[in-house]
Amino acid sequence: MLRSIGLIVATGWLLFATCSLPAAAAETKSYDVVIYGGTSGGVAAAIQAARMGKSVVLIEPKQHLGGLTVSGLGSTDSGDKSVIGGLSRNFYQRIKKHYENDAAWVQEKRDNYKPFRAADDAMWTFEPKVAEATLKAMLGEVKVDIVLGEWLERENGVKKEGARIVSLTTKSGKTFAGKQFIDTTYEGDLMQAAEVWYSIGRESNEKYGETINGVQVSRSHQFIKPVDPFVKPGDKTSGLLPGIFPTLAPAGSEDNRMQAYNYRVCITDNKENQVPFAKPEGYDPQYFELLFRNFEAGDPRLPLSIGMMPNRKTDVNNNHAVSTDFISMNYDYPDGDDEQREEILKLHEMYVRGLFWVLATHDRVPENIKKEVSRWGWAKDEFTDNGHFPFWCYIREGRRMIGDYVQTEQDCRRQRICPDPVGMGSYNMDSHNCQRFVDETGHVRNEGDVQVSPGGPYLISYKAIVPKKKECTNLFVPVCLSCSHIAYGSIRMEPVFMILGESAATAASLCIDDGIAVQDLEYARLRKHLDAQGQVLTIPAGRGPSQPPLDPKKLPGIVVDDADAKKTGDWPIGTTIHGYVGEGYAHDAHEAVGEKKVRYELPITKPGQYELRMSYTANGNRASNVPVTIYHAGGTDLVTVNQKKAPKIDNVWTSLGTFELNGKSAVEIANINADGHVIADAIQALPAK
Repeated sequence: MLRSIGLIVATGWLLFATCSLPAAAAETKSYDVVIYGGTSGGVAAAIQAARMGKSVVLIEPKQHLGGLTVSGLGSTDSGDKSVIGGLSRNFYQRIKKHYENDAAWVQEKRDNYKPFRAADDAMWTFEPKVAEATLKAMLGEVKVDIVLGEWLERENGVKKEGARIVSLTTKSGKTFAGKQFIDTTYEGDLMQAAEVWYSIGRESNEKYGETINGVQVSRSHQFIKPVDPFVKPGDKTSGLLPGIFPTLAPAGSEDNRMQAYNYRVCITDNKENQVPFAKPEGYDPQYFELLFRNFEAGDPRLPLSIGMMPNRKTDVNNNHAVSTDFISMNYDYPDGDDEQREEILKLHEMYVRGLFWVLATHDRVPENIKKEVSRWGWAKDEFTDNGHFPFWCYIREGRRMIGDYVQTEQDCRRQRICPDPVGMGSYNMDSHNCQRFVDETGHVRNEGDVQVSPGGPYLISYKAIVPKKKECTNLFVPVCLSCSHIAYGSIRMEPVFMILGESAATAASLCIDDGIAVQDLEYARLRKHLDAQGQVLTIPAGRGPSQPPLDPKKLPGIVVDDADAKKTGDWPIGTTIHGYVGEGYAHDAHEAVGEKKVRYELPITKPGQYELRMSYTANGNRASNVPVTIYHAGGTDLVTVNQKKAPKIDNVWTSLGTFELNGKSAVEIANINADGHVIADAIQALPAK
């Protein structure tokens, strides 16, 4: 049914509410800038375009604005906060101002909340409802027409003349004409409807000359005990549990897999503000069998990462082998129609709601886990019109545009510097797990988790947020921008989306003023405006290219990386301090002291005298007394290594001594009596001179 538009003013928002009227009432409304997607990037774009004197409409299918910023992701993945400027920083400064008010602290005292720092200009943790109120206030200061509950007609709703978009039409029949268009959806729906080229899934490492794209067997968020993957344990003919694949493609190869989605939920341990976890509608026990088996195999870990927000609330994220990430269940989402997507989202909601319910109540969950989770409940004063559940699912990755400039791992590592930056990123190149598979022992493993630090902030090119000129001349794509899978893992942070949304709106306004295609905008003209807006577009002094990891296959002698060693206990992977071998180093997190070890079996085919070396990244929080046991032809030796001090050989290796080695030789790093973090990276055996 076609509907007309009635004007309503409510709580600082300028809204278009739909009401049933005859089809003849439908009309085309014209704007300078049409923005589709009410994410945080869309809100920033709308505010900036209005500030530049343009008529603006912001269209969002949901009944709320703000994306993940207002949907539970209160623990801002910000990386280097010094490179967050413009409207993005202003948002976090307003959050800080809110919490400076005593009235904001209704369920705890401000002095008890450690992330609040009086000396800071901004605050990076917050409650969802506070984030939404803050964005509403920012929008209320400018003139933006906001249309909620309207879905783009993706099949034929975008009208183009040549390479230029003329208008978009929603499913209800409303048409919005514009001079410039900005796609700020997490999915890239306007971009796709405008016939702009894009990719889904993971490229091979060879595609863009990367090292951590494509298939990557996970080293973090991994199973630490053998878990049976079959419907009937031990019976291969019974089939596999949901989301598990029988084989794994070669490392670094391309596929259509995407990092898992989840919901960043807000729960509270304040009983007066709780809604109890309940069995969700459509609960299906098959999706939780892997969780139960993992506990029964002996994994004692709480499968949640609970970050505390103000007023005894949380931002809960995925953690360990089986958690809130609904691995392998999102492959059809990016290109699915609205009905398919809705089914996928309902299944994700069932899974996440069900996870909390079973963790708190199920008899196959360890008692200590049930006791801990049952302390919590949904926050009663959050998402009050959505069953206290977040509005947005965390769409960590949808479509990615392919423009004239594709952001890659080289950009993140500052090994390539673009000449036309419109924003900066700095967070880890972070991919959550993409699939589960059956390993050579017949047990389930996770695949796809990558957490590699870029070693500092890096630049994002203007060309990465605009399509190729032959495809579209008046569209910006600051959220599903042009980049590889692994680069998107770093860029896909809410502060960055706000930065890029603001820059896109600035560029769109200038293109309107000059009457030119977005590809023809003079960068110097844009840069002048971005600098005036407080955008940070210069790499800090001393931040040259990050040191690439050392390839163990290219090092002399026999090298066994931690990825190929046998681990006892949980050894998370670190990448923060560079100079490591392979794609990270294992560390004991200074936990379970005396219970963890890493054993390196040395593939010695020619017995003889070898110098053994150990690599590690030094830091002040490291242990000064790491016990290293060498199993050699003559027996065993114990060497103690001070990992607070930098290795003497190339700042990477420390010598453990020279030993007679054979095919049974090994090196074992433990954390017995360790007085700090223990690092286990690589062991190198060099024939003695």
